[in-house]
Amino acid sequence: MRYDFLLETYATERVKIVSVWSEFRDEDLPMRPRAGDPRGRSVREQMIHQCVSEDLWFRTMLGIDVGAPPLPPQEVRLEFMTRYAEDSGKRLAVLKSKSEDWWEGNTTFFDVQRSRAWVLTRRLTHTSHHRGQQMAMLRMLGRDLHSNYGPTADTGGLMQNHAPTIYAYPDLAGLFRSEAVGGAKAILPHSGGKPVTERPDGK
Repeated sequence: MRYDFLLETYATERVKIVSVWSEFRDEDLPMRPRAGDPRGRSVREQMIHQCVSEDLWFRTMLGIDVGAPPLPPQEVRLEFMTRYAEDSGKRLAVLKSKSEDWWEGNTTFFDVQRSRAWVLTRRLTHTSHHRGQQMAMLRMLGRDLHSNYGPTADTGGLMQNHAPTIYAYPDLAGLFRSEAVGGAKAILPHSGGKPVTERPDGK
């Protein structure tokens, strides 16, 4: 099917979201990029926004309702992860049943008409924008970062130095099994003294 690439992308993006959330701790949830400044969403507000916003987009723009409240009864890290993983999995199953005509048909995107394929593409970019903000917040907290798209400073540094891609967990099932009992993410090698940016300090 012509739009399988969108299905494949959404399938991996939902895993990336839950993986980044697993890098936080419950005590991090009130943290904002700048303490006392409500313009920057807290970690909790980022998780709420992802759940509520994606539910709203899918229901109102794509006509896909998973029949569940978008937020967990307890707003703690593992519950957010479980709620989002379950709901996004149901959305993916519905998307897989759609024909090319459905993808190419128009729907209302705020106050304009766009194809459903266009709307899902925009949803994916919206999600990755917020995930990038959350990864920056992990750095502000002084945390190590596993791969989300490719190498990080903690998996070995730069791609051109052949740094590996190291995911925290091999799949969602492994993630939830481990995080339910305290977590056991993949071991990170760090950079081994190699540069981790193209312009390291003082160079």
